[in-house]
Amino acid sequence: MLALNKTNDVAEYIKETRERLGLGRTEFANLLGMNSTGERTIRGWENGEHIPTPKKIEDINNLEATLLELRDRAPFAHKKRKKTRFKFIDLFAGIGGIRLPFQELGGECVFTSEWDKFAQKTYIANYGDVPNGDITQIKSADIPDHDILLAGFPCQTFSQAGLKKGFDDTRGTMFFEIQRILAEHRPKAFLLENVKQLRGHNKGKTLETILAILRGEHKQKVPASIPMSKEAKKALSVKLNYYVDFKVLRAGDFGAPQNRERIFIVGFDKDYYGKDARFEDIFKWPEPPQTKTRVGDILENLNKIKPENDKYTISDKLWTGHKRRLREHKNKGNGFGYSLFNADSEYTNTISARYYKDGSEILIDQSKLKKNPRKLTSRECARLQGFPEEFIVDAVSQGQIYKQFGNSVCVKVVEAVAEKMIKAMNKAEKLVNK
Repeated sequence: MLALNKTNDVAEYIKETRERLGLGRTEFANLLGMNSTGERTIRGWENGEHIPTPKKIEDINNLEATLLELRDRAPFAHKKRKKTRFKFIDLFAGIGGIRLPFQELGGECVFTSEWDKFAQKTYIANYGDVPNGDITQIKSADIPDHDILLAGFPCQTFSQAGLKKGFDDTRGTMFFEIQRILAEHRPKAFLLENVKQLRGHNKGKTLETILAILRGEHKQKVPASIPMSKEAKKALSVKLNYYVDFKVLRAGDFGAPQNRERIFIVGFDKDYYGKDARFEDIFKWPEPPQTKTRVGDILENLNKIKPENDKYTISDKLWTGHKRRLREHKNKGNGFGYSLFNADSEYTNTISARYYKDGSEILIDQSKLKKNPRKLTSRECARLQGFPEEFIVDAVSQGQIYKQFGNSVCVKVVEAVAEKMIKAMNKAEKLVNK
């Protein structure tokens, strides 16, 4: 172990190590297993205000080897995939559900941003890349050039489960962080994803604003009360010029047994491709194959699971509560309550980020085993969202992985959209090179 005695030596060593590994302070702290104040602690170490324990210094010494090991084990690390055909960035990345299909089509991810430290752990385990943190703290100029921008931007304020505040909530204004990066880099194309409620939010005006900004048609000023970074506000003066279209697509129509609907927004840069590339003719949304689905296709066989290993069957207390709440809601005339499915069900409800709480939206019937219903396993959640079997699902706790899959996209839907986008870009590129 490297011997470090003086505070200045320690400070210099920590900063040099972090920068050599290409990590921000938050990402550095997360890899060291530190809590929410980790970034501040790292800053203090680098400023010589205090020094880490001998154990933490040892962890820092071993960090490079740890990272190399993680990258070597990651099943979807770029070095293990196909030859690079285009470059893309992955914003609000979550666990990389949008990244996967584009990478499989020959893309190389050159930049990732995800602020949640638990999602970062799952992302690192699968891709071997350490996501950058809070996108609002990253200058557009510091992001590498890229051909495609991908972003499943935060949807809590547009969803049925949220308060529908939209642009009046900071999470709703993350779109403007996307806009400033588009203004700086002008990628050839983009794909944005959000909940379908975005389409009707504020009587459709929120979506109209987003589309107008992307097309360079927005003339109204964004109210000063809306929270966004200075760079994002400045970038709004830049007129974009993208061909933009959107569509709501349902996971169940693309072979995933889930009634999950999401809005997808695609864009192609008209300044780059020119007038000859008429994307209204070149780009076509994928036709849903309408593959017949069955919930049993994603279920694991837990018939012989030992009681001490059963983390999924809900307790008598929770089951009694679910049934009571269902009766109460029926008496009030609404549909809230639990939803029970079995192997022969065609599809489930939408899995959400709150699934870890009580599993009420998707419970699997176990009456034949004379047991209470159960929640989905981590692997079943992955299958429900269309992730491949190699995807690592145990890098974080059970509760966290439920949140992550609840926040993710259905990979099967993105696969279909990605294929159509790349096909359109290839066709348009031939027109540019005439």
